[in-house]
Amino acid sequence: MNDKRSAIIDSLLPPEMALMAEDVGAKKATMGLMPLFVLSILAGAFIAFGALFATTVAAGAEGVLPYGVIRLLSGFVFSLGLVLVVIGGAELFTGNNLIVMAWANGRVTTFQILRNWLIVYLGNFVGALGVAVMVFLSGQHLFGGGAVSAVALSIADHKSGLGLVEAILLGVLCNVLVCLAVWMSYSGRSTMDKVIAVVPPVTAFVAVGFEHSIANMYFIPLGLMIKYRPSTDLWTSIDRTAANYSFLTIENFFINNLLPVTLGNIIGGAVLVGVVYWFVYLRKAS
Repeated sequence: MNDKRSAIIDSLLPPEMALMAEDVGAKKATMGLMPLFVLSILAGAFIAFGALFATTVAAGAEGVLPYGVIRLLSGFVFSLGLVLVVIGGAELFTGNNLIVMAWANGRVTTFQILRNWLIVYLGNFVGALGVAVMVFLSGQHLFGGGAVSAVALSIADHKSGLGLVEAILLGVLCNVLVCLAVWMSYSGRSTMDKVIAVVPPVTAFVAVGFEHSIANMYFIPLGLMIKYRPSTDLWTSIDRTAANYSFLTIENFFINNLLPVTLGNIIGGAVLVGVVYWFVYLRKAS
């Protein structure tokens, strides 16, 4: 009788995940312009779908469900966005911060990584904004007697009123979790493996209120459109006025939110996840 036992581990272990992350980063950084831009638009739209799902689920829940439960449900359904990106195949700026692992090992030049981030960021903006425009023009935000609009306006106003340090740190913490979700998805061999890896970190970052720059490219523009182009009876139906959302302006969108949150996302994803795992698993000893 043979007493030898062999342990079969289905998922990849961290050292193998690091090698995969490096290979994936190298491929992403050298992708052609048009495929990269189109896949970036898709990723922005996918994240917007998750944000739309979360907004709709939270509509009318205030005062009915505890705050924490509302946040948990919103985060859980928002994870649809990153699941679509990872499984469907798309280029997301926040996840692509992990390309820094290939850059640190010399497989990607500084120009290539910055080119990727810029193209993907712009494409994500086009995709997220496009979904926001379609949602607004379709009137979906008026569903539930205006309850969806009330949630969308509240979210957008809050995000537009963040302070500089607050926005940066919330962005840092957010992309630590997002990049950990992407990192863990590299361990999976099946679709279900990857979904299970992605959902908990994404649910967590939404539930606790961290800031994701690409999601905000949907949340805040939609809020701006609702505020400045409301339907005839919107304010009556939600018992609010435009004055209740004083932080929600185009200037605050960029200055108070998008710019500092993007900086925070880069620090959280590229430095606190990408560089750390590169240092542990890929750094060549001198």
